[in-house]
Amino acid sequence: MTLPAWLAAVNFNADGLIPAIAQDDVSGRILMMAWMNAESLQLTAQTQTAVYFSRSRGKLWHKGESSGHTQRVHDIRLDCDADVIVLSVTQAGGIACHTGRESCFYQRLDLSGQTPEWQTVDKVLKDPAEIYTSHKTGNASPQVHAATSQDIINATAHTNDNGSTNHSILQQLDHVLAERKQADADSSYVASLYAKGLNKILEKVGEESTESIIAAKDFANCDKNIDEAQYNAARHELIYEVADVWFHTLVGLAWFDIESEAVLSELGRRFGLSGIDEKAAR
Repeated sequence: MTLPAWLAAVNFNADGLIPAIAQDDVSGRILMMAWMNAESLQLTAQTQTAVYFSRSRGKLWHKGESSGHTQRVHDIRLDCDADVIVLSVTQAGGIACHTGRESCFYQRLDLSGQTPEWQTVDKVLKDPAEIYTSHKTGNASPQVHAATSQDIINATAHTNDNGSTNHSILQQLDHVLAERKQADADSSYVASLYAKGLNKILEKVGEESTESIIAAKDFANCDKNIDEAQYNAARHELIYEVADVWFHTLVGLAWFDIESEAVLSELGRRFGLSGIDEKAAR
């Protein structure tokens, strides 16, 4: 298909994508960065609402489709190398980030001490669990997944001098989840779950379990020989959803002060037993 002249002038990368930065039309603050392909950029221009391309899902992503936080586009600009797009937008709800903050760029590098340290400088304006539960429709994948990512990043960031982790990821998660029990509800996604109580945590376990089932069924319908890109995207989505199930289950265990080691020990006890023997031993 021949692209119109204005799209042909855009320098998309080898994957057919270009980074797109959204900034507030009034304040000029950078709200988020995502990717666009030719189709999403064309739709953005036509509808004057932000449409991006999800690399993990391999499909178009209409900003706000699962949160309600759409972006009205006032201006589209291209940089001098034609390889970066800047959008001037009005952000619906004043929240662009999946963590419930105004901007995705809410961490600031503090250089005042001997060692630089990232600090969270923006407050959560709305609990992401509320955002995506109330606006989810059909099979659309909620953007809340990444709300857990900072807790996971913090858990896996502790390394020793040679770069290896001091503990297993599960042990590090146990430590972080225990810490979050004492944290302010606005400081992290997990802390907000604790503040809402056990029922909310269990609700998330059930919700993520359902999404993993849907992802598994979608993956089962993919054929790598017919569409490898779709196959890989569906495989990634299944892994992503199962990780969410595991993560929220660990939060549930932490509520009761049960560490992941207890589950691993139980699995270890079962390992080596036949299914019949294991069931009889229960």
